[in-house]
Amino acid sequence: MTALPLSRSDVPAETVLAVPGMHCAGCIAKIEHGLADRPGIRSARVNLSARQVRIAHDPALDARDLVRELERIGFEAEPRKGALARSQSAARPLLAPLAVATFACMNVMLLSVSVWSGADGSTRALFHWLSAAIAIPAIVYSGMPFFRSAWAALRRGRTNMDVPISIGITLATALSYYETVTGGHDAWFDGSLMLIAFLLAGRALDAMMRDRARSGVDALLGHAPRGAMVVGPDGRLGWVAAEDLRPGTVMRLAAGERVAADGAILHGTSRFDQALLTGESTPVHAGEGDKVLAGTLNLDAPVDVAVSAAGQDTTLAEIARLMEAAAQDRSKYVRLADRAARLYAPAVHTLAALAFAGWMIAGAGWYHSLVIAIAVLIITCPCALGLAVPVAQVVASGALMRAGIMVKDGSALERLAKADRALLDKTGTLTTGRPQPDPAALAQLPPEAASVALALASYSRHPISRALAAALTGLGVRPAALDDITEKPGTGMFARWQGSAVSLRRPESASGIAVTLDIAGQPTWLIPFADRLRPDCAEAVTRLKAMGLDVSIVSGDHAASVAQVARETGLFAQADAKPQDKQELIGRLRHAGRNVLMVGDGLNDGPALAGADVSIAPGSASDVGLQAADFVFVQESLLALPRAVSVARATMRVVRQNFVLAIGYNLLAVPLAMAGLVTPMIAAIAMSASSLVVVGNSLRLARAVR
Repeated sequence: MTALPLSRSDVPAETVLAVPGMHCAGCIAKIEHGLADRPGIRSARVNLSARQVRIAHDPALDARDLVRELERIGFEAEPRKGALARSQSAARPLLAPLAVATFACMNVMLLSVSVWSGADGSTRALFHWLSAAIAIPAIVYSGMPFFRSAWAALRRGRTNMDVPISIGITLATALSYYETVTGGHDAWFDGSLMLIAFLLAGRALDAMMRDRARSGVDALLGHAPRGAMVVGPDGRLGWVAAEDLRPGTVMRLAAGERVAADGAILHGTSRFDQALLTGESTPVHAGEGDKVLAGTLNLDAPVDVAVSAAGQDTTLAEIARLMEAAAQDRSKYVRLADRAARLYAPAVHTLAALAFAGWMIAGAGWYHSLVIAIAVLIITCPCALGLAVPVAQVVASGALMRAGIMVKDGSALERLAKADRALLDKTGTLTTGRPQPDPAALAQLPPEAASVALALASYSRHPISRALAAALTGLGVRPAALDDITEKPGTGMFARWQGSAVSLRRPESASGIAVTLDIAGQPTWLIPFADRLRPDCAEAVTRLKAMGLDVSIVSGDHAASVAQVARETGLFAQADAKPQDKQELIGRLRHAGRNVLMVGDGLNDGPALAGADVSIAPGSASDVGLQAADFVFVQESLLALPRAVSVARATMRVVRQNFVLAIGYNLLAVPLAMAGLVTPMIAAIAMSASSLVVVGNSLRLARAVR
């Protein structure tokens, strides 16, 4: 093959290719190492969950060159459609083959019962032909995931786990057909189907868990609207798609709309909900000249915004890129099952070849030697190995689900079991994310003042006003009758009550969240608000520390509110942390050899959730937080965190036990098969029995949640 051309440019181009055929850590190594040595390619980074590879390359190369390079390695690829296209499900293509294999296996086994029971002559031949008619089309169809993978590897002089599987299935089916045609006594169609069904079940379970681990990038960019109303040079309004916005364009943003691009306010004032970007629950007041960011929500009044950055240049898009890069780093994690699978193919090939050669030398003949080799291939089938991890993950995930904790990525259980450093966000994670007025301050309000406060609060959509109105209503307060009611965005509510001026507004100086109630001629009442800690917060932190985790707070909130929570929990805290700051902190900890657990809820936590070794988000989190996290807990109590860690560690103990059982089975069964004491049918039954033992051991995890 001729060398690819090199460019003199020092600035590499970047292309993202979709590679649907990736399914294990071995695929990561083959792609990244295989591409790294090619002229013109600077680097290649695989995102296994999204089944994509990001390639930095010389600008002289185009996507077609890169696709050909991946095909040379043995993987089909195509350019990713759009900057943030959704990845296809890995489990869905396996479900139909699994259903066909399972249904055909049950029917063929029913026919085999008669043969096992002593049917002979024409009856046995009829059942063999019926079995062949059912099994052969089913094997061809349901075995395609293995056959395609094996052929792709062999065509390029490579091997993988699917090669011995495909050889075993093909030889067993061909020999069974030979027995049927020649009127032989044995046929092993049911063994081949059983083998495929168990393998597909394990692979489908694993793929389902991987599908849950998809990046939160799509959800993140969903917070940016598709476009905006734009003021033209002649003053006319027109809708422009977000990707067509350009710096200098003037957007007219109505109240209740999200910002489509970064920019600065030209005319008007309003409050903006930036909780998704900063984690701060209090809306931010912005006037002429102030910067607003894509994805934030305009709460109060219409404003004109001059675009400064649009499309892939916005802060929102930068956070998306950080999340995607972080997910690629985490996808490099080599799971226990992947490490064990690397040794499988060469070991099985060697054993089967030795069995065939040994019996040929002993004078057994090609037929008998081939039957023994097939029995070795079947009995060493990695069904138990393939089920050892996904079944344990699924059972543990079900137990956690019943406890209010959803597992989105099965491999995250292994990563969580190793966590030794926990970083906790404040707002919405340690706290409920819903500031409430101080009950003592409300109790000190005179009845008339409380009525005025309720009336003023009821006219505002501000979350602080709503919380105050709900609290006063709960105390049985009735609203007063007000006149001349106005709301000044970023300042407060103003009205007249019985001829006197009244207001509910932000205090000029106060630490934390608070409002003041002013009634002309009366004292000013300060009503502080607090974002209360989640139930059992102190106990959860204590349990995490007892499990060996170092726990601290990292938050984008201002220092005063973070310091208060740090005092209440006794944890070290870092405040005013931007998304990049959190990701850099995680990078430093991981570089130091720590296994980092990140717990957060906001859009600003997205890169950190994706970049940590493992991540957890509360059910109240933003869409981005929910998508980026490996675990989601829907209960109010923070005890979900130590529960998840405990179950993850129990799961890994069971997984290790499953590997011991699977390996022990092979150590016992392989010598018997190589000695010619096991037929392919008995090998299939033994293989199935080992798989059932692994499943039974995994079911103990159903009681793991305490």
